[in-house]
Amino acid sequence: MPALPPITQALLLVNTAAFCIDIFLGQWFTQAFALWPLGSGFLPWQVLSYSFLHGSFGHLFFNMLGIWMFGAELERVWGPKRFTHFYFASVLAAAVTQLLVSALLGSHNPTVGASGGLFGLLLAFGMMFPNRTVMLLIPPIPMKAKVLVFAYGAIELVLGVMDPQGGVAHFAHLGGMLGGLLMLRYWRGQPPFGRR
Repeated sequence: MPALPPITQALLLVNTAAFCIDIFLGQWFTQAFALWPLGSGFLPWQVLSYSFLHGSFGHLFFNMLGIWMFGAELERVWGPKRFTHFYFASVLAAAVTQLLVSALLGSHNPTVGASGGLFGLLLAFGMMFPNRTVMLLIPPIPMKAKVLVFAYGAIELVLGVMDPQGGVAHFAHLGGMLGGLLMLRYWRGQPPFGRR
């Protein structure tokens, strides 16, 4: 197995460290660094810091597994600088989407997790390697990357519409995919961006 590229490795380590710190510091840490809705404790740095916090070990494990599965390959293709720009564009787009949805629904719940960045990586992986077979962990079903991306996007949309105030930020996931799509289109000089 090839060595992990540096940014992917750093994301895994920083997320794991933040999870451990959160266990020890608890409420104060979450209050300061989770993404709170506007008017409910929002602070500017939270649009990035929320992506390093996780609500449970399972939440952390599956997000880190996804970043390892999809992010390492993309970083090898793009290099560290482009990969970093892409990942955090997805994280920021997820945060903006979640803030808008929270404002529309009047939600006061915080958001945590790297899922927005992960969903951006998933979309990019599906666009760059559409016919590569991916084996899911649960359930263990092989499928093409493009099918996986479409299925996850559709599931997130349905779940977000059916349970908009649930415990999972489905629209943040979709926002991460949108941020990733916009970043790819920007690099390619496609609408809504001019030619580069």
